[in-house]
Amino acid sequence: MNKEKRHEILTRLRDDNPHPETELEYSSPFELLVAVTLSAQATDVGVNKATRKLFPVANTPQGILDLGLEGLRDYIKTIGLFNSKANNVYKMCEILVNQHNSIVPENREALEALPGVGRKTANVVLNTAFGWPTIAVDTHIFRVSNRTKFAMGKDVVAVEQKLEKVVPKEFKVDVHHWLILHGRYTCVARKPKCGSCIIEDLCEFKEKTEG
Repeated sequence: MNKEKRHEILTRLRDDNPHPETELEYSSPFELLVAVTLSAQATDVGVNKATRKLFPVANTPQGILDLGLEGLRDYIKTIGLFNSKANNVYKMCEILVNQHNSIVPENREALEALPGVGRKTANVVLNTAFGWPTIAVDTHIFRVSNRTKFAMGKDVVAVEQKLEKVVPKEFKVDVHHWLILHGRYTCVARKPKCGSCIIEDLCEFKEKTEG
């Protein structure tokens, strides 16, 4: 795929959704960090259901610690892997209180040192909470990037590196939101909805569908 085609794809996605946002509900960097940590192998809808009850009661690191590990488990037990996620979030809160004055660090190394936080979660927090031009590659972005041939790679890190290289600066802050939403609602896993896709003529996927 050439540079001109990529630019046109991103221009159309931007024109269609000029101010994309995550579908996770949050009102602070800490709430976003918790929500993204809980969202691993879970849907944003499921996470939002749990955090709508949790955050009004505890939406700071100290608030979570005051709730206690068992209390936290009760609030997130509808989410997959809730036991290990509760342990991670609780330990994360201990570190934030003891080492970061209860503030989510705007620093990749410090974020990735938190329990349950990997590169993807750190990228989401840096991008969405702090406006960094980081690109978090999840299953949707991995699929869309490879299927369209926009940025091909054998694993998520390879796709992230390719996107970093080929996405022009003007699009970098928002590109991961556009690609996630495109993968979630149009370029879906089983049968992409090519017939209603705004970039169908630019996409290099060979087996187009009419959906």
